[in-house]
Amino acid sequence: MNAPIPAAALHATPWSAQEFEARLRALESRYHIHHPFNRRLNIGACSPEQIRGWVANRFYYQISIPLKDAAILSNCPDRETRRLWVERILDHDGHGGQEGGIEAWARLGEAVGIERAELWSLVHVLPGVRFAVDAYVNFARRAPWQEAVCSSLTEMFAPQIHLDRLAGWPSHYPWIEADGLQYFRSRVPLAQRDVEHGLAVTLNHFTTPDAQRRALDILSFKLDVLWSILDAIEKAYPA
Repeated sequence: MNAPIPAAALHATPWSAQEFEARLRALESRYHIHHPFNRRLNIGACSPEQIRGWVANRFYYQISIPLKDAAILSNCPDRETRRLWVERILDHDGHGGQEGGIEAWARLGEAVGIERAELWSLVHVLPGVRFAVDAYVNFARRAPWQEAVCSSLTEMFAPQIHLDRLAGWPSHYPWIEADGLQYFRSRVPLAQRDVEHGLAVTLNHFTTPDAQRRALDILSFKLDVLWSILDAIEKAYPA
């Protein structure tokens, strides 16, 4: 009987850029768009309490994004990358006349009935959500900057999740003020822009078989973070 071929031997040469990208994109099947809680959220099956719980807990992720991106910048010696990456911090924190994504999420909180001070107090953030988000920020602080960039590629799958909310929420949840959905509107073009840069870094850096497998593991880790956030929310706010 022939011995099984080691997995490493099946990937003895690097994938082409096209194949590598296709394998990264194939991980969409594990994106939290497919999580049972998100499915219920997008078909109008969630109660106001569940929606408020989701908004309050996702807020912790939103305010942590600039910390993650600042960590990437602090580890990155490449000036051109820093000049592009800093835009992500400004997108969320706001700059000039732009209020930014964090403010847009705070307005979503108000639109679903959460007082601003209550949202910012983080009193509703679940331990499981805090653990998952902090794990992601700590990864960005400790990993090589290219690996942290790779972890951001869940943005490849993000436009659809925002489009689904924009398409369904106005009819499913008419009690939510339309202005509160601005975060979802703003993220569609920004996510597409961010993916272009993050994907270029990933394809250019992870060029050996081992490195490409590592990239898939990193993206899988980030997908697990997002899925775990919804696991914690679903348990705290059951159907």
